[in-house]
Amino acid sequence: MPIYRAPVEDFQFLIHELLEAEKHRDLPGFEDLTPDLIDDILTNAGKFCEEVLQPINQSGDEEGCHFENGTVRTPKGFKEAYKAYSEAGWGGLGAPVEFGGAGMPVLLTMAVSEMGMAANQSLAMYPMLTAGAYGALIATGLDWMKEHIVPKLVSGEWAGTMCLTEPGAGTDLRLMKTKAVEQPDGTYRMTGTKIFISGGDQDLTDNVIHMVIAKLPDEKGQFHDDLSTVNFFMVPKVLVGEDGKVGARNGVITGGIEHKMGIKGQATCVLNFDNAVAWRLGPKPEAPKPGEKRSSSAGMAGMFGIMNAARLGVGVQSIGLGDVAYQNGLAYAHERRVGRALTGAQEPDKPADLEIVHPDVKRMLLQAKSSVEGMRALACWTTLQMAISKSNRPEAAAAEALADLMTPIIKAFGTDLGFEATNLAMQCYGGHGYIRDNGVEQFVRDARINQIYEGANGVQAMDLVGRKLGRKGGAAPMALFAALTGWVSENEKDAALEPYVKGLKRSTEALQAATMWLAANGLKNPNDAGAGAYDYMRLMGITVLAYLWARMAKISVGKDDPLHKDKLMCARYWMERMVPECPMLLERIQAGSAVVMELN
Repeated sequence: MPIYRAPVEDFQFLIHELLEAEKHRDLPGFEDLTPDLIDDILTNAGKFCEEVLQPINQSGDEEGCHFENGTVRTPKGFKEAYKAYSEAGWGGLGAPVEFGGAGMPVLLTMAVSEMGMAANQSLAMYPMLTAGAYGALIATGLDWMKEHIVPKLVSGEWAGTMCLTEPGAGTDLRLMKTKAVEQPDGTYRMTGTKIFISGGDQDLTDNVIHMVIAKLPDEKGQFHDDLSTVNFFMVPKVLVGEDGKVGARNGVITGGIEHKMGIKGQATCVLNFDNAVAWRLGPKPEAPKPGEKRSSSAGMAGMFGIMNAARLGVGVQSIGLGDVAYQNGLAYAHERRVGRALTGAQEPDKPADLEIVHPDVKRMLLQAKSSVEGMRALACWTTLQMAISKSNRPEAAAAEALADLMTPIIKAFGTDLGFEATNLAMQCYGGHGYIRDNGVEQFVRDARINQIYEGANGVQAMDLVGRKLGRKGGAAPMALFAALTGWVSENEKDAALEPYVKGLKRSTEALQAATMWLAANGLKNPNDAGAGAYDYMRLMGITVLAYLWARMAKISVGKDDPLHKDKLMCARYWMERMVPECPMLLERIQAGSAVVMELN
């Protein structure tokens, strides 16, 4: 069976030393965040994930979910583990106190989520989706929903989902066909089919609250292939009255569960909405005036809110999977004996040396370790920017721009690195990694989905280049470059930091050149921006991690304990092995789109 040890010490390093959380008591949610409270939450969450979630991860994968006579059943042990998770309050850790939550900031809920995903992604996704649902209802729901539905989601008594994708409409939501028609009582009747719905149905809770996007008819009763009539709805599996009383089963029918490559303990469903009662969320869209073009509906804001939270969550999932895979690859490399060290036998009295002596094995493990810990630092730093953006600080606007810019980086670059880490860890096992008994191949299969859903990584790259860079006059890249060049200027005279300053400066210069090239050429030929978007996303990801590794190295210089020595090792690896990709990525971006577009 695979092993897992929650990275509590690493989170403590990031929260206490890198981000210095105790200096941010003025931020929302940080007021009562003492070092002892932080450590207690991390320690207890880590212990729960190790002892309750991880032991049923492999068995849950082997059994999978079941669909019989319209009923979905999760694997053995999932119901009990979910109940324990909910009763311990982990699902409501970030929910406002007035709804029964603990009111902790995203910085901590993200850490707990990562540990849950590493221990058992299939199971941990159920409460993650529920948190997205109650967050959306808090932001856009009616008062009776906040009073009667949100507390049950926070407690875990009920679960939530996000329903976007349809058989003929994935990323291109303009093409979706699910319809909602208003009724005299102000509710709507919804008809359509949604697919790939994680947690769409299960036996963990008595009710499931679906957050659904659907189209309204225009003023002439017509539906259009655009976003102008798309709205955001709440559709419960079992009807809930405005007084909180539970009624009859709604017209939400599970058509089946998907048979997937990974996350087999997660019930990914086909949902058919058959004249289902739905409640519209957010302000009602106004009909356009004569001669005006219909604008995007207010419902899209609610959808993007839950979607952006899910994109960050997906990146965190991959950090967790990369970490647990790395831990197992490292353990195996300290057990397996194969060959002799290139410089001579390390243990002559043994038939062979341990696998860990080989440079290429060390390379694979160090690539995984530096990627996972670098992405974890980025996720923590980004959640801090999110908190700052909601404050009255002068830097709030810049923090909001940075958090927005990092969302596609965490989702796309993070899931790429996470999948790579699981692959490298499996490679350390050789042929034994391909055998299910050892469990490491599950991490590869589970991690692969993260690159696809919530907007495939190529789409994330296009969002980065096509929307994020130019928003608000380029405020986000300007804020990022100010941080990067500011750190270089501040530390370039420190001899101990020379390798890190040099590496960050090199990657920053490549990123600046690529940004200018896209600004000059992307508008003239959009295909140039499209062809270079993925490379640009990776270039920015490498650069931002170089920035964070440089900062972590500065903290660690002169300290002799294993954790800080490891940080220096990983920082050097990133500068020596990953930053050299940056000039190559720049050259590929500047090659334009001519040869790419030749493919017929």
